[in-house]
Amino acid sequence: MKTIFSGIQPSGTITLGNYIGALKQFIELQNEYNCYFCIVDQHAITVPQDRLELRKNIRSLAALYIAVGIDPEKATLFVQSEVPAHAQAGWMMQCVSYIGELERMTQFKDKSEGKDAVSAGLLTYPPLMAADILLYSTDLVPVGEDQKQHLELTRDLAERFNKKYNDIFTIPEVRIPKVGARIMSLQEPTKKMSKSDPNTKSFISILDEPKVIEKKIKSAVTDSDGIVKFDKEKKPGVSNLLTIYSIFTGKQIEDIVAMYEGKGYGDFKGDLAQIVVNSLKPIQDKYHELMNSEELDKILDNGAEKANRVAQKMIKKMENAMGLGRKRR
Repeated sequence: MKTIFSGIQPSGTITLGNYIGALKQFIELQNEYNCYFCIVDQHAITVPQDRLELRKNIRSLAALYIAVGIDPEKATLFVQSEVPAHAQAGWMMQCVSYIGELERMTQFKDKSEGKDAVSAGLLTYPPLMAADILLYSTDLVPVGEDQKQHLELTRDLAERFNKKYNDIFTIPEVRIPKVGARIMSLQEPTKKMSKSDPNTKSFISILDEPKVIEKKIKSAVTDSDGIVKFDKEKKPGVSNLLTIYSIFTGKQIEDIVAMYEGKGYGDFKGDLAQIVVNSLKPIQDKYHELMNSEELDKILDNGAEKANRVAQKMIKKMENAMGLGRKRR
């Protein structure tokens, strides 16, 4: 069984785009692969965080993983900072990284632009991400387009380490979902949906109240011709809503278009809002049940224990390869 690793930052509530592009895919993957799902809180602190808010977000994201359908009997769910090997391996991967290649990373450029100062951690984010992946002999990493450059660097660093020290790392492949990998903003449908968007009407949080979801979908930007039709170039707003409709119902887009022939956007948006509300309700119910439960802590404790066992074996291989520590007799 091949291994998959994926990490999500606990930096605010998951959006509909995150759910469709990542979490929803994970439910199927856990049946076919040896999956490690990590809450990457050490990545989160590369930019300023409120301590109490970060703690709350870590627990919230863990609860959401389980609420959407991740089965802790099939997959390993854990918090990055509870497995010290990530920081240890991150340092070793920094030592095989070059400053020039880190400065060329698009996300570093974007997040540092216009800032008087940024943390060194923001620059060395990619080697830590490489460590996260390589610790578990990962074969496949499911990511969105925005992380593809980091994955290419991970592959380069793994190959560099293997060549320079010892051939211990599996070279991971990128896995980009074919459908629903890129859900767009409800207000600017040419931009990806993002929880960091200052306009809260542009995204749906997976924990939004039903009335809020309904309001956001009904106020989603479309166009003036009133025809429900899929055309990403000319009708990006309607096409985005059709994609969401198709993913939640399992219906083909052409069949949905046929259903709304002769009808306006009002009917279409009203139905979609109800579909999304009904689909998210069981997730929200399970989430609230888990948030204050001992069950969630047990799941995370078990996940950290398993991840620690596996990661420590790779740390020993890395240290031996690089000549760190004493040689045991």
